Amino acid sequence: MNFLKAEWKNLALFNYEVDAEILEKYLPAGTEIDIWNNKCYVSLVGFMFKNTKVLGLKVPFHVDFEEVNLRFYVKRFENGEWKRGVVFIKEIVPKKAITFIANTLYQEHYETQKMRHEIIENKNTNTFIYQWKNDKKWNTIQLETANVLKEIEVDSEAEFITEHYFGYTKIDEETTFEYEVQHLRWEQLEVLNHHIEIDFEKIYGNDFGFLQDAKPTSVFLAKGSKITVKNKRKLQSIPALEEMY
Repeated sequence: MNFLKAEWKNLALFNYEVDAEILEKYLPAGTEIDIWNNKCYVSLVGFMFKNTKVLGLKVPFHVDFEEVNLRFYVKRFENGEWKRGVVFIKEIVPKKAITFIANTLYQEHYETQKMRHEIIENKNTNTFIYQWKNDKKWNTIQLETANVLKEIEVDSEAEFITEHYFGYTKIDEETTFEYEVQHLRWEQLEVLNHHIEIDFEKIYGNDFGFLQDAKPTSVFLAKGSKITVKNKRKLQSIPALEEMY
């Protein structure tokens, strides 16, 4: 059975180039850092969950809501091919039940905060705003786009950021959860301006405090689509040969 069905809409993606060593301790067993053009990325992503169903059911008051997450990119070799996926540092949502389900069943890193969003549609532009409250302070990501949809080009940076179809969760040094996310290829809106106001260290810890003064390498707005999240499976790493004898 599918774990979750929903629509992911209006994904604002702020992408930062980082030193891969920062991410090593967060790397799930059996995966390795995925890079593009010799660049290692973390992305701050704000978007809307719409028409959400968990195990086929709509949970009252938990159908439409915001999410903001910080993630990085990995790959895993299996059956002769590479699976490309993401690992989440933290996922913020406004619903306690979503946090409980995700953290309990998937061992994810969800946190519940008060959140709000706004979409301002004009004749030629759109503005997307996602905000969440942390310790009485509102954090904001905002971008202005053109309103003409464009394809995401093959082999582009935007394709690398958006075309990852697996999620990986580090349970311990030897155990990883893997789940598949199915969706159509997304389209994008050209980003004209962007603004970000976030206390990175307070929200994401000392390892990511340096993002406070960093400028995004790129910023995208993907329109999104219907998505399906498959049930997780447990990956157990194989002990080294010297440990087996």
